[in-house]
Amino acid sequence: MAVTTLQSFRGCAVRDFAFVANKPGCRSLRINTEACWGRCHTWEMPVPEPPYIKRHHRVCTYSRTRHLTARLPGCRPGVSPIYHYPQALQCDCTYCSSNHTECETF
Repeated sequence: MAVTTLQSFRGCAVRDFAFVANKPGCRSLRINTEACWGRCHTWEMPVPEPPYIKRHHRVCTYSRTRHLTARLPGCRPGVSPIYHYPQALQCDCTYCSSNHTECETF
C-alpha cells in the first residue's frame, strides 16, 4: 500500500483540519472540521506579444461547503459566543476567486 504525502499528491481533496477559533471577549476553542488540501497543475510561459506571458494557475479550493456554528466558551456579557466557519464537502482545482479564498498576486 502506497502512502500519499503532499510531495507526491497531485490534485485537490477534502481532509481533516483543526484550528483554534478566537474572538475578542471569549476564550478560544479548538475546532475539528474538514478543509481543502492539495496541489493543482499550474504553469507560465513567455510569449512575444503583450502581455508577454501566458498563464494557467489553478488553486485547490472549496466547491461545496456546509456552514457550521460553534459556541465559544467564557464570553463576556454582551459578547455573542456564536462563531461561524465553513466545512469542506467537495474541493476542486479551479481559478482563484477572492469571494471565498485568499488569492495572492505577485
